[in-house]
Amino acid sequence: MPGTTVSPVEVVQVTPFGVWIAYHDREFLLDHERFPWFRTAAVKDVFVVEEVVKGHFHWPNLDVDLDIDRIENPEKYPLVATDT
Repeated sequence: MPGTTVSPVEVVQVTPFGVWIAYHDREFLLDHERFPWFRTAAVKDVFVVEEVVKGHFHWPNLDVDLDIDRIENPEKYPLVATDT
């Protein structure tokens, strides 16, 4: 459809270790140790992701927001919330 924006972020795989996402021509593993919100989430909810602004991703069904810097450099962000 003309005018429709296609998000360049896509969940490509869910494993016991984490979630793989593709962003443009790169892939990233969001491992469960650093990104615990995905560990117990329903797979159908993990696959619903959108890029709200360039480099900022939102999983609306999980109320999770991550930016590309946090994904590429998780050591810079030592505090993580835990899943409940």
